[in-house]
Amino acid sequence: MSASEQGPKIKYGETAPKLDRAQLQFMKLIEEQNLDRVQKLKRVRRNNLLTAGALGFSVLAIYGYSIFSVQQEKFLDDFEEPKKVNTN
Repeated sequence: MSASEQGPKIKYGETAPKLDRAQLQFMKLIEEQNLDRVQKLKRVRRNNLLTAGALGFSVLAIYGYSIFSVQQEKFLDDFEEPKKVNTN
């Protein structure tokens, strides 16, 4: 007989305590609150990831723009003519 054919090792019907209606309702309430909390945390995590992505993109964009502008300055400096000195 394989392990899958044996079934569960613990028989829940025999060992589980009998719960009354109030306890079951309390467990359902706690479960609902837990599901709400999980949904909220998922939403907060998604918003945090979006914020981190936007901030990272902003930092890289500013860095790229600064590198580009410095290269433009050097490029334009190469075309400036030197000042002529008059020897009169």
